[in-house]
Amino acid sequence: MARKTETTSTRTRTVAYIRVSTDKQAEHGISLEAQRAKLESYAALYDLDLVAVEVDAGLSASTLDRPGLQSALAMLRTRKASALLVVKLDRLTRSVRDLGELVEGYFGAGKAASLLSVGDQIDTRTAAGRMVLNLLTTVAQWEREATAERTSAAMQHKASAGEYTGGKVLYGFTLAPCGVLLVEDASEQAVLAQARELHASGLSLRAVAAELDRRGIVSRVGRAFAAPQIARMVAA
Repeated sequence: MARKTETTSTRTRTVAYIRVSTDKQAEHGISLEAQRAKLESYAALYDLDLVAVEVDAGLSASTLDRPGLQSALAMLRTRKASALLVVKLDRLTRSVRDLGELVEGYFGAGKAASLLSVGDQIDTRTAAGRMVLNLLTTVAQWEREATAERTSAAMQHKASAGEYTGGKVLYGFTLAPCGVLLVEDASEQAVLAQARELHASGLSLRAVAAELDRRGIVSRVGRAFAAPQIARMVAA
């Protein structure tokens, strides 16, 4: 009679996470059902033990404070699962900062949990997978910073050309009827001139504010100027 032998399972206990932010996403092949089917197929193909599927329906990735995601992360913390599986990283988060927080807290070097992303071909159980995740994080951070730099340069160019860049109109100017250009406000420019003259004479910012108040000169909202406002006025 053949002797029965015992085998030890090496299947990775995995919690899947799926998310859609709007119902319209179902039209683009990333509905909850489509994601679930893809993850179940992946788990079967790569011999993963899919112990749970956590869902966030109608929630954006602007924050990590999502019920389904927090449940999945809790399973990693309590060792009920040792891997998190997603269709793509953008289902998990669209924030470079939040992704960095997740990597540092759960999936980075020395951490017990692994991250698997089907579409991004990431499996941090391997050195290659960890390298791909690090590269994607670096590229995403670069894109974010480059976009911020381009936006800042464009805003500076618009401001130097006397164009409105949004928000509160700088004291001393008013928005032209076209809604694009800034034009000098004669009365406010006169106040700026007085503030600069007083400050140049040696008065502190607080003293300049007090003197303007004594002269009956107030802000746009009818209040006495404060020292921080004076600082912006004399620096303009």
